[in-house]
Amino acid sequence: MATRKPITALDTHEVTNQPPPLEGIDLFSSDRALVDAVTKAGESGHAERLSRFGRRAGSAEVIGWARDAERSVPVLESFDHYGQRIDEVRFHPAYHHLMALGLDNGIAASAWDGTSNGHVVHAALSFILGQVDAGVICPMTMTCASVAALKGDAGVGSEWARRVLASRYDPASKPASEKAGVTIGMAMTEKQGGSDVRANTTRAEPLDVSRDTFALTGHKWFCSAPMSDAFLTLAYSDRGLTCFLVPRWQPDGERNAGFRIMRLKDKLGDRSNASSEIEYHHAFAWRIGEEGRGIPAIMQMVQHTRLDCVIGSASTMRAALAQALWHAAHRSVFQKRLIDQPAMDAVLADLAIESEAATALGFRLAVAFDTREPLARLLTPIAKYWICKRTPGFVYEAMECLGGAGYVETGPMARLFRQSPLNAIWEGSGNVIALDVARAMEREPEAVAALKDLFATARGLNPIYDAALATLEGTRADEASARHRVERIALLAQAAILLAAQNPNAEAFCRLRLEHPSFAYGGSAAEIESRAIIDRALPVV
Repeated sequence: MATRKPITALDTHEVTNQPPPLEGIDLFSSDRALVDAVTKAGESGHAERLSRFGRRAGSAEVIGWARDAERSVPVLESFDHYGQRIDEVRFHPAYHHLMALGLDNGIAASAWDGTSNGHVVHAALSFILGQVDAGVICPMTMTCASVAALKGDAGVGSEWARRVLASRYDPASKPASEKAGVTIGMAMTEKQGGSDVRANTTRAEPLDVSRDTFALTGHKWFCSAPMSDAFLTLAYSDRGLTCFLVPRWQPDGERNAGFRIMRLKDKLGDRSNASSEIEYHHAFAWRIGEEGRGIPAIMQMVQHTRLDCVIGSASTMRAALAQALWHAAHRSVFQKRLIDQPAMDAVLADLAIESEAATALGFRLAVAFDTREPLARLLTPIAKYWICKRTPGFVYEAMECLGGAGYVETGPMARLFRQSPLNAIWEGSGNVIALDVARAMEREPEAVAALKDLFATARGLNPIYDAALATLEGTRADEASARHRVERIALLAQAAILLAAQNPNAEAFCRLRLEHPSFAYGGSAAEIESRAIIDRALPVV
């Protein structure tokens, strides 16, 4: 594709003092924080693979795909030209290009296909592509996470897990047995219950007991990626709330006529991805896992999607920071580059520290998934709460660094800002997650011990950290203060990870987040060496 050069010499003026587009960039190798996080996670052996993917994702062509996919929202086609019900979602071709780029390069499969440190590789691939377009990451996330729930099922579940491991994107609407690869979605919540899935009313009636097949009747208020080949879902059987797999096509090769898409959600962000409301009208389904044990079965998937919420928000932070740094490095105000102005210097350094800490925490969590540490049970909701909660304010501050240029839809900042609240809401909003942490700390002593071990790795390395850690035991453990407690734990976890890794920004993080916390980015950045931090964070093209 030839690069289109803009006209810079106009009749009225010459266009100067504007940054060039941030494209033609290796989104892996140009990000020192990401490279360090992956290396510390033990995955330096995949550097060339990640760099190759980073170069492709950061190319002008792929960035153009993301722009087209975001602007051309999915369209629901309930019926075909002849009036036959089809319930299909149509996408711009750019969406399919992005899906193929991610799935064919192993975003969904690498966590399970025997790749060394597979969850770390999965996280890195998602982190890279998510900076270009986060919408397509949603179906890839669910497809990857579905394997956690499916692989333990000796029958149909294992068969569908193997289809995920094919690591191929096939958008064709036809039976899974005829496709090169599949995507898998999730449909849990209902109008009357939301996060309280025990309030669900969808019913499951047995069809063939010998094959564990059922017919589902009910609705789902949120079903993301409704074009997927199958969906993990919850319904009540005679033995209680149970997990089921609902395919778009039945084993006999006919459409699953009981699966009906009612409408697509008109969302604030995540616009390249389709989210929907669906109904089950005696829909064909297979049981997954033990009957009556639906929540434990599907929570295996939820735990993995929460990992991707963390990685996704850290990725959005990095994308916003890179744009802010790039703009400030190429634009001058009052005879100095923005990046050399003391006030801007302080803000950018503060943002860079926040972004690096989020990245480090996300990849330490990915390590815990690979090593199956008890730590993952607690660190997942802790990281999910904190990083996802911090992202909207972070992206706004980065947007402000661009001034009016950041507040227009032709640039990337508007998309990043609209995307920024999503992961804090998806898979459990703030209160739900904070209470989940509280329950885990009461009921799972192994996870608590693992968290204490994480804190111990940095004890004695920094006096500010040691003093902050000493105050943790005194924090209240009741529901009303659950959020505050999770925030303190999250900050200490980030500090511990940075300190133990001998990260060059560890000292600055402890000063800005533990000793002198400020509501405003840059508010206490006089405490740190800003220039070295900014130079480390600047994208290298």
